[in-house]
Amino acid sequence: MDIVKGNMGWIEVVVGPMFSGKSEELIRRLRRAEIARQRVQIFKPAIDSRYTANEIVSHSGLGIPSDNVSKASEILEKLQARTEVVGIDEAQFLGDEVVEVCTKLANLGKRVIVAGLDTDYRGRPICVRCGNPAVHTQRLVDSEELIVVGATEMYEARCRRCFEPNPAQARKEAGPVIVARSRGAASGGA
Repeated sequence: MDIVKGNMGWIEVVVGPMFSGKSEELIRRLRRAEIARQRVQIFKPAIDSRYTANEIVSHSGLGIPSDNVSKASEILEKLQARTEVVGIDEAQFLGDEVVEVCTKLANLGKRVIVAGLDTDYRGRPICVRCGNPAVHTQRLVDSEELIVVGATEMYEARCRRCFEPNPAQARKEAGPVIVARSRGAASGGA
């Protein structure tokens, strides 16, 4: 195996359901980085105050100090220049922006270790349209709100191909739909 020297960053993702050891694995990797004398910064969503306010804590009681953020972009604002490893727990609470933030961090040469849930509470990672692995939650109702509480009548799991990022906005931008009919079809095909 060749070792690449320099400012090459990467992203490590730890996913799974609740109680699967995600936070414990995140803590283990971050502790190893600290043992290796790497500069580590750790973040968690401010909304997650289950055990303590300023610490990531696993269900088994293992903990490590962390900074709270309300949104993913705050990680970039709080990042110290000399940080080498960035840990992020409960990434699902930081929204889609966390993907862009992790990419920016890796592009800056940081090792990014992120943990979070990989399915909803029903465990549905399968696209309801075509059966492929689903990676997106499709909203089925028109709303510009970030959070809309609902169930199967409002959301469904979809793969990348079937996912429509913002169908309400797309319909608005497309304008009215004009249906043209030929005379032959209208008069019975004569």
